[in-house]
Amino acid sequence: MRPALIKNHPSKPQLWQDLPLGAELKCLIEKEIAEVSRKFFGYHLVRLGHLSSQIELASCPIKHQINITSNSQAYTSLVATPDDLPLSENSVDAFLLAHELDFSKDPHQILREVDRAIMPNGYLVITGFNPLSLCGLFKHLPFNQDNILHEARFFSCARVKDWLQLLGFEIVDVKHLLFNELFLQRKLKASSKWSQWCYQYLPLLTSMYVIIARKREIQLSMITLKWKAKTKFSTVGASVRNGLMQVETPKK
Repeated sequence: MRPALIKNHPSKPQLWQDLPLGAELKCLIEKEIAEVSRKFFGYHLVRLGHLSSQIELASCPIKHQINITSNSQAYTSLVATPDDLPLSENSVDAFLLAHELDFSKDPHQILREVDRAIMPNGYLVITGFNPLSLCGLFKHLPFNQDNILHEARFFSCARVKDWLQLLGFEIVDVKHLLFNELFLQRKLKASSKWSQWCYQYLPLLTSMYVIIARKREIQLSMITLKWKAKTKFSTVGASVRNGLMQVETPKK
């Protein structure tokens, strides 16, 4: 298994249009997470990264949505690196990471920062590219070298779920999206018979996945005993009168 930490930062897409069929991918992700975003509650939602910041969450009840990117853009609310967030502990109610781990140098540190800032019971949504798909196979083929998908890390869904569970997240749901190699930029046909057959019998081979997780913390509480031990005490040849102890001699 390849290490998660690498020496150099991979090139990141600034816009969805930088990805092959990026506009269609953005619409597909927005459609898939629209239902779960209705369950978000609280005061603050963070969309981490350039791609996340461009995702529309029209159904989300959280109105204060913060866009954090590594450089200033028209949609940016706060400029910061994802592995060192200027956020207080337990201050964010929901996070969205759209392919942020795929183009990161140290995904572990990003998740640690998210874990530090997220509230107990807060929601985390992560999208990623599947290395077990046709897209993951085409990444290793020597053509279309200018395609930015060659820079993507392609972490498996199972590996990311394992990282989240180690941090105390509960996996609420996993969605598998799209059967397309993407590198050839063929038009997406999610409703075709071939795609429907693959969704039914080969769901783990989709090009993308969406992980919906929730931060769980066990509250510590004092355990009180429901019974008390009764101590048996009896004096042996002694009695207390008027605050003084007098020793009684046994009668012969």
